[in-house]
Amino acid sequence: MAVDYKKRVVDQILLDKLNAKGGVVIEGPKWCGKTTTAMQAAGSVLRMDEPSRRKQNMDMAEINPSLLLQGTPPRLVDEWQIAPELWDAARYEIDQRNAEGQFIFTGSSVPVESEKIYHSGTGRFTWLTMRTMSLYESLESTGEVSLGELFDDPKSISGINPIDINQLAFLICRGGWPRSIDMMQKAALEQAKDYFDAVVKSDISRADGIVKDEARVVRLMRSFARHQGTQISMKMLKDDIMNNESFTISEDTIAAYISALKKIFVIEDMPAWNPNLRSKTAIRSSDTRYFVDPSIASAAQGIGPNDLLNDLHTMGLLFETLVVRDLRVYAQLLDGDVLHYRDKSGLECDTVIHLRNGSYGLAEVKLGGERLIEEGAKNLKTLSDKIDTQKMNAPSFLMIIIGVGDYAYKRKDGVFIVPIGCLKP
Repeated sequence: MAVDYKKRVVDQILLDKLNAKGGVVIEGPKWCGKTTTAMQAAGSVLRMDEPSRRKQNMDMAEINPSLLLQGTPPRLVDEWQIAPELWDAARYEIDQRNAEGQFIFTGSSVPVESEKIYHSGTGRFTWLTMRTMSLYESLESTGEVSLGELFDDPKSISGINPIDINQLAFLICRGGWPRSIDMMQKAALEQAKDYFDAVVKSDISRADGIVKDEARVVRLMRSFARHQGTQISMKMLKDDIMNNESFTISEDTIAAYISALKKIFVIEDMPAWNPNLRSKTAIRSSDTRYFVDPSIASAAQGIGPNDLLNDLHTMGLLFETLVVRDLRVYAQLLDGDVLHYRDKSGLECDTVIHLRNGSYGLAEVKLGGERLIEEGAKNLKTLSDKIDTQKMNAPSFLMIIIGVGDYAYKRKDGVFIVPIGCLKP
């Protein structure tokens, strides 16, 4: 493992998947560290896009693709989508070798040409989604509170938050891009802007091969950024764009652009949670809108840390996006998902961490302050009381994740208060 490599939560997940399947496909946002992480587990590496060998590799992929796959396993094939023929060749090799852990495929988040793939890979390949770095991975969270251990409802927790409001504003705008972590502040903030520009100018069009209007992409992503953490519809997005931008765009265009952004892992909406309740309550089933990283929202709106400090409402919305990113990273290791709850009465829960074994925890996200914490605790208890515990488990924990606050602790009413700067998987 490289000396300067910062360990990722998916490192162990990758090893587990290699022990279970012949090949692992790592997918996720551009620049999130897929290749670097894969190299830590690889026995040999093939870089399909290496300039001096690209043409030779492409020719060989057509003539004899199995030759490119020779090497100490697991063989990492980076940018494999350049030569989709490698997929079926790897599937065949896995069958012939009859062994797990043979290949790791990584590459651009742009989908491959499926017409050149004749086998789904079922039973041979498994998929691993990577995201940008959580605060624990970037060494900015102390990790004094374990999300996994909260499922055992500990009698007490403790931790000291190392992140103040000024640093939190910076972390939101910098994001979790691995390249930015050790940079000076000005250079670090440029990374999210560069990512945003790349999405607008090329990546979104490459997602489905249809050239997109850059101005429309910018306006859509700006509107999307304004509505992080909401269940805004295509129609409402259209109305917001036209009201704020004096710009015409159709719902069909918005839907197509959002679909493309999802394909390249810029957007990752959050599904709704549907629990068993004591009373009949209509549960809202719309997904909650999120960028995969809060810095995309700040870049889309052209704002920086000082802007957030002068607009705590916007900072709270983007802080929620940061928390959702980190919870998704941590829940993945616990074999869980992150969902949201909202019913017709207006009762909401920002995040529900639901594990495959049926255990779940309810968590509200608050920037900080006693009033907001009390409001969050009240919501959590109200929802918890609605759950029919004869038909499903009671929540393993109730938690409020805060951005600004000195300590992690368990309240007398059992609600955990956890600064994001203290949390780990």
